[in-house]
Amino acid sequence: MKTYKTSSIRNLLIAGHAGSGKTTLAETMLFESGTIRRRGSIIEKNTVSDYFDIEKEKQKSVFSSLLHLDWRGTKINLLDTPGSSDFSGEVISCMRVADAALFVLNAEQGVEVGTEALWKRAAEFGLPSLFVTNMLDSEQSDFQNCVDMAKERFGREVVVVQYPFSEGSDFHAIIDVLKMTMYEFPEGGGKPDKLPIPESQVAQAELMQNELVESIAENDETLMDIYFERGELDEYQMREGLQKTILKRQIFPMFCTCASRNMGSGRVMGFISNNLPSPADSQPELTLEGEEVPVSPDGKPVLFSYKTYSESHVGNLNYIKVIGGSIKQGMDLENKRDGNIQRLGTVSMNQGQKRVDIAEAMAGDLVVTVKLKDVFAGDTLAEKNNEVQLKPAVYPEPNIRKAIKISEGQEDKLGAALNQLQREDPALHVEHSQELRQTILHGQGEEHLAVVYHQLSNRFGLDVDYITPRIPYRETITRTYKAHYKHKKQSGGAGQYAEVYMLIEPWQEGMPNPDELNVRDVDEHDLSWGGKLVFQNCIVGGVIDNRFMPAILKGIMEKMENGPMSGCRARDIRISVYDGSMHSVDSNEAAFKTAALMAFRDGFMKASPQLMEPIYEVEIVVPARFMGDVMSDLSSRRGQVQGMDSEGSIQKIHAHVPLEELDQYSTKLKSMTQGSGNYTRKFSHYAAVPRDIQDRVIRENLETEPA
Repeated sequence: MKTYKTSSIRNLLIAGHAGSGKTTLAETMLFESGTIRRRGSIIEKNTVSDYFDIEKEKQKSVFSSLLHLDWRGTKINLLDTPGSSDFSGEVISCMRVADAALFVLNAEQGVEVGTEALWKRAAEFGLPSLFVTNMLDSEQSDFQNCVDMAKERFGREVVVVQYPFSEGSDFHAIIDVLKMTMYEFPEGGGKPDKLPIPESQVAQAELMQNELVESIAENDETLMDIYFERGELDEYQMREGLQKTILKRQIFPMFCTCASRNMGSGRVMGFISNNLPSPADSQPELTLEGEEVPVSPDGKPVLFSYKTYSESHVGNLNYIKVIGGSIKQGMDLENKRDGNIQRLGTVSMNQGQKRVDIAEAMAGDLVVTVKLKDVFAGDTLAEKNNEVQLKPAVYPEPNIRKAIKISEGQEDKLGAALNQLQREDPALHVEHSQELRQTILHGQGEEHLAVVYHQLSNRFGLDVDYITPRIPYRETITRTYKAHYKHKKQSGGAGQYAEVYMLIEPWQEGMPNPDELNVRDVDEHDLSWGGKLVFQNCIVGGVIDNRFMPAILKGIMEKMENGPMSGCRARDIRISVYDGSMHSVDSNEAAFKTAALMAFRDGFMKASPQLMEPIYEVEIVVPARFMGDVMSDLSSRRGQVQGMDSEGSIQKIHAHVPLEELDQYSTKLKSMTQGSGNYTRKFSHYAAVPRDIQDRVIRENLETEPA
């Protein structure tokens, strides 16, 4: 198998909204390049990508696939990614190692919400990008609308390189304004005839070519001078200008395809080969410290693992990008995360599910190696004396959660399965909550967690159910109260005696000390569950020995962790211990702990306790036509709109919504918006719950408390 030089490698991410035809385009590119002899289809469930059973069942991509093809001596690695926002973690892993992105637009729908979200991510990675408007044979195809929407959303840097001669059922030819040629395809697709541009289209083609040339020239002073002097650029100057401007994200070319009929993919591959950057020409890698590491075949061997997966008969597969030097089977490299030495197993090129072993992989290539132990996505492998650790990808915050109910006796097996799934999918968060007494999965959407459920059931053979997760409420107080408790116990031998007086107050930043108390010591405790406990020693005259203060604090903390009102954790309280008494024989730490706990419990319940709920900051992105339904639904969920932004036909709503109202929101939003809406969320603050919810939570807590 041929070993490709770094300069002859292109790493291309294929991205876009669900249903835009990404997998079909990838399949067509493999076929047109001669890599496969027969094109598969989504309907027939035989594409090179989408080979998992669940992908065949859903007829959509769930996992990313690594493919490769040779186009006239250039190796193009294709990263075919899912279009649903539920699987954005798969896309981000691939963006981390791609050197350019190809965004596929549905000719009927134009720029959809999912495309915009992925575009922002690609911009964060600094990926040079181009567009393909696909499905131009659709009855409702509207190429100009796609162009207008793309320019509106992504800027005037979007430039047309090709446009369709005709659209809909009559689509059969593409006019290329870079080559000033018309490509006319046979009925069954394939290799087109190169024809002169029809007279009726010459003026339009020349106008678009001028726009393209001006876009190239205006970003390069030398080319601009030549353009002003001659009124044109030759083919070499155009190619040189394109390469520079694409790399700097100053131009985003747009092409035309009908992937299902094998029309247009060859020209796209030629453009990728000639104009997109090789790994060595792309932005350098960054270390955790922010230092640049160029992709270079002359450097020391450095690998970056961007994805892992475990196959039953093979073991762990690590999808890696070679950053420096070259790699071969049997090399010993150190995992810079844990310092463990790893010996490389077989190095392979991936073609979907199939792998072809290779002798060597050069810097810039995307390959797979097997049986590396404890090497996860985001890990860097390098020689022992090369202290380099590359920056991993950052994944989006989850927006849905489900608790797991497991059959008795399968707990250990569940733990191992979740550990494996979390290694393979960094966008999945697993929480073992002692507070809520549940194992909770946090994912990117209903479909994401449905795939996790499918894997737990079918791949790991577990009998699981999803149930509604509990809400991590918090308790606090709203007024001041002086509490007192005397603990006195005599049982034949040594007794127990402790008496504590405490002032319980709602805590606020910067609040003054109580006027009537002499504050001697102040301990501020940032609670692990959020908020504060401020503990003040105001004892005078030695009525309570200082050695008992830690026990008093311990009693208070114990009750705060299992709040007096509902069993939920308490926060934002100031306690001032100002009086009490002790016995020279019967007082001990246990007695003062009990007295403090009881005084705090009784005082808390008389200080107007209030239940607090977590509030999340939510950004909802939807097409404008669904705004009314979304706003109405938000109101029913106790949401408070904080603001709205408009970007063309796409609307963004910023709101604060209680967590309790968000557990099924991902599904509801997709239902309201015909699958086109999505949202992100992050924790904002705690706020008081309505009285009816507080009463319900207290009642449920009483019902579940052990007798």
